[in-house]
Amino acid sequence: MSYDQSYPFPQVFLVDDSGRPQHSAQPPGLIPCWSFPPAQQRLRSRGKSEGCMGIRPGVALIVLLLFLLVFAALGFEAYQIMNIQKELRQVEPETEVAAPQKQMGFYEPQISGEDKKDRPAAHVIGRIEIRHQDFKTLRWEPKTGQAFISGGVAYRIEDGALQVNESGLYHIYSRVELFFGKCSSTSSFDHSVFVRRSGHSSPLRLMEAHRMGFCSQQPSRTFTTDSFLSSAQQLKKYDRVFVNISHPNLLSHSHYGNFFGLYQI
Repeated sequence: MSYDQSYPFPQVFLVDDSGRPQHSAQPPGLIPCWSFPPAQQRLRSRGKSEGCMGIRPGVALIVLLLFLLVFAALGFEAYQIMNIQKELRQVEPETEVAAPQKQMGFYEPQISGEDKKDRPAAHVIGRIEIRHQDFKTLRWEPKTGQAFISGGVAYRIEDGALQVNESGLYHIYSRVELFFGKCSSTSSFDHSVFVRRSGHSSPLRLMEAHRMGFCSQQPSRTFTTDSFLSSAQQLKKYDRVFVNISHPNLLSHSHYGNFFGLYQI
């Protein structure tokens, strides 16, 4: 069986009714089967068709993540700016500096409530007693009225001392008020504060005041005078502080006119 090799497609044979094959003189008008393109050409065409607008999905994902990162940074900066503006609106305007004013009384540092409760301090007021001997140590009322004892300070009822149980720098003060029934030009009195310390046989004088010449020019007239002592002193543990007055029988009957106290600075 022979066929014309000039045709690129295979020859088509016809079969008659008797079943014998007959060679067709003319090429058939039938459309033959198409052959598929080569594998290399299919891969090339597949690569061109992947992605949107010729962009691969991996590249598109990276670009999208970069855009999201930029928008997140812009949003965070906007949030920070809003917080700063809110804080600026809440800041109160500075008040004008007031002119310095004269301070009255004693300076007391600002301390918290807990520290103030445990702070060594005491304030005792006058206790009226008849004394006939000079330089007698005064006794005090530790719980009457505004009197108090707190922290590492104790009041000794037997001798009228304020005992400190903690070493440190203390502010000590004392005031006495005396009533002279027959005041004269020679009338005088002494007011002193002293401390008894362990290891010292004699007391240590801390403050002293001698008052005289306070009476009016008219003799034998009643006259009231006072004395105030105050200073900062370094006290040691278990020191006992006392107040002496030369004429305790002349103390006025004003409890709040006679007082004694100390507190740790």
